[in-house]
Formats: sequence, C-alpha cells, structure tokens
Amino acid sequence: MPDPNARPPHILVADDSEANRELLCDLLRPFGYKVSCVEDGEEALEFMRHQAVDLALLDVMMPRRTGYSVCRAAKADPATRLMPVVLVTGLSNVEDRVQGIECGADDFLSKPVRKEELLARVRSLLKLRHFTDELENAETVLFSLALSIEGKDPYTSGHCDRLSKYSVALATQLGLSEVEKVALRRAGVVHDIGKVAVPEQILLKEGRLTPDERRIMEQHTIVGERICAPLRSFRDVLPIIRHHHEKMDGSGYPDGLKGAQIPITVRVMTIVDIYDALTTDRPYRRALSPEAAFRTMREETERGWWDAELLDNFEVLMGGKPRSADGAAAVEEGDRIRTIPATRN
Repeated sequence: MPDPNARPPHILVADDSEANRELLCDLLRPFGYKVSCVEDGEEALEFMRHQAVDLALLDVMMPRRTGYSVCRAAKADPATRLMPVVLVTGLSNVEDRVQGIECGADDFLSKPVRKEELLARVRSLLKLRHFTDELENAETVLFSLALSIEGKDPYTSGHCDRLSKYSVALATQLGLSEVEKVALRRAGVVHDIGKVAVPEQILLKEGRLTPDERRIMEQHTIVGERICAPLRSFRDVLPIIRHHHEKMDGSGYPDGLKGAQIPITVRVMTIVDIYDALTTDRPYRRALSPEAAFRTMREETERGWWDAELLDNFEVLMGGKPRSADGAAAVEEGDRIRTIPATRN
C-alpha cells in the first residue's frame, strides 16, 4: 500500500490551451496527483527552477518557448535533468518525434489524449523517477561516508575535492570519454571509502606503520570496492577504488597489476593522488612545492612506479614543463606545450 504520509507526485502541465490544461488536470487529480498548470514554455522553465516537479507534460507548440526548447533546457540543467519529460503533441511526422528524442524527451503523448494511455505512461515514468531518486540517495550516503572519513584526518582536508577536480581536468586534457570523466569525479570522492574499516590508531598514526598495520591499511581498497559494488552506476568506479595503489612495475597492491593491465582511469587517479599527497602537509613531513613534488614523482617513475606519459601531461596541466626520457625539457610549439598522447590500455 502507498504510504499515506508520502508527498503526492507533483506533475507540471504546460499548455497554452485552457481546455487542454483542464482536461489533463481532470484526468490526473482523481488518482492522487498534485497538478500545477502554466500557460507557456517560459513559465514552465521558471516553475521548474523554483518548485519540486516529479514529471512534466509539455505541449510542443507553445508561445515564447516550445516544448522542445523547454525539454532541452530542463535536460541541460543538473537540477532537473533526471525529471521525466513527456511531450504532448498533435504532430505526427517522424521528424517531429526525432526532434523530441534529440531534445531528451522521455516519452510522447498524441492528441487527443486518451485517459488509459496517459495514466499508464505517467505511472511508468514516476516509477522510474522513484528508482532514480533511490539511486541518487545511495550515492549521497556513500559520498557523505567518504567525506566523514576524510574529516577524521586534519591533514587530508579537501583531498577528495581536489582529486575529483585534478583527475577530471587531466582526463579532459587526455581526451577521455564523458563516462570515464564521471567515473573519475566519483572516484575522487570515494576512492578511500574502505578506510572506514581501518582502526583510527592506524589511520592517524604519525610514525611508520608496522608490517601488520600495513596489511590492515592495504585492505582498504578491497573493502572500498565491496562497499560500492552494489551500485550498478559505480561499475566504472570500482576498478579505480580497488587499484589506485597499483604500480606500473607490478609492485603495488592489492593485485600486483603491471603496465597496461592498469586501466587508464586508475593511472590518472594514481598520478593526481600522489601529487596531492606530496603537496599537502603530513604528520611526518611538510608539504613539498609543486616543483619538488614533480621531481620526486620523476624519480619514482624512473623506478617504474608511475605512468611517465600521464605524468608529463599532468605537469603541463599544472603549469610546469615536463622532462623527456633523456632529461631534455619538452619542446614548446608556439605558445603551447605539446600534449603527450596517453596510452589507452
């Protein structure tokens, strides 16, 4: 049974015809839906920006803004992009439907609207919206947990936010896909979420860890993967959580991956994670300058730990001049330093 205390789904009807607005209201309100009506596309957008709307029914041909225009704007706004949009139209051309799909419409209703079809589509899309809200709530809980872990250590304040920004910026420079950039943004926040299982006396220890303590600490990547695994939307994030402490020569953990076995998103996160760790204060040392941090990372790259091409690109991104394998400075092309292509394996 539905929760009697739950907020009724809020449906926005946008149509310049009063008769059409009244018809849709009369069909929807007896089934417990809260219905709000506006007369044109501009009003519809303004309403969405200031009210919580669960689903929008938009007439295609409206004054000031068409339904296509409203749909496109709603789907481009992070606050409303997941809200289902149904275009209500008397147009029957294939081209009109294609235009609606390109604008991001979730469904179509043809005029004259039939009650059974209207109710079936509304119920289906509201159910999908409910599932989407649950998914967003689960992600929010994970992000909150990750940030609470970060908050325990005053030396890592802002670490998650910086990693998200650094990794997405580097991914953009490398030409990685939107899917990979979203995975990196999320992983920047939750990559160390498995540290929730690490005792505070180990997590905050100022001195060197004992072998037993290190074994416990190294389990955080596996625990983190396990925590996030139930979220299907995190499938591209899981490898980053599990493998962000792997090294190119196979000496990292937990699986000893080597070279091209390490996904490029993992290598991106590793580079920015090491850089941020070196350039922030720690209990056992002061923060290094960016120049000193890159020198240290170059030495470690020569040992076979990090991806040299990604390090070059990241140094360019951070305003430095990378060094080639023989020690010569990267060659400038005009006013821009060459971006070195990353190996996508």
